[in-house]
Amino acid sequence: MSNYSSGGGGGIGLTGVLLIVFLVLKLTDLIDWSWWWVLAPLWIPAAVVLVVLPLLLVALLIRDSLRK
Repeated sequence: MSNYSSGGGGGIGLTGVLLIVFLVLKLTDLIDWSWWWVLAPLWIPAAVVLVVLPLLLVALLIRDSLRK
């Protein structure tokens, strides 16, 4: 039997914690936010990725065209 542990447990992360906190606050009526803002920890990172990836792709295409 091995006692090896990778040490990288992963975990829930900041966005997961924020989502849980916002959900609990909303469901207990401590905040009166729109559900869009309560679920923002889910959609804001996705939106950033959807904006940044195409920009990086365009930048790489421009760099490659300038090298030729």
